[in-house]
Amino acid sequence: MVTAVGYLKLVVEAVGAAIVGFGALATLVIYLLSLFGIRKRSYTEIRLFLGRYLVLGLEFQLASDILSTAVSPTFAELEILAFIVVIRTVLNYFLSKEIEREEMEVAKRTQVANDPDHRAAPS
Repeated sequence: MVTAVGYLKLVVEAVGAAIVGFGALATLVIYLLSLFGIRKRSYTEIRLFLGRYLVLGLEFQLASDILSTAVSPTFAELEILAFIVVIRTVLNYFLSKEIEREEMEVAKRTQVANDPDHRAAPS
């Protein structure tokens, strides 16, 4: 059982790292395409794209940390886990809020740009 949980922890940790790594590489490609004018995206859209991968990757990393203390944890391991959980949860919370806020702003800008009454009004 302990061995199985150890392997599962490694798999979950690797998945989290792969998600963050893939997101970083995909974001770099999108950034470069935008930089060279091939496919224009705003800085905010690029940040949101990366942020989604970071949030998902952090969730997997947190799951990995929880698995590491699932089998007969010591008090010291539980203290460390609690500290990690608090840091990652706070980071995830604020990152998610930032993504949510940015998505709402992008949606508003898109709505205003597509509103025929707004375009006809003098500035």
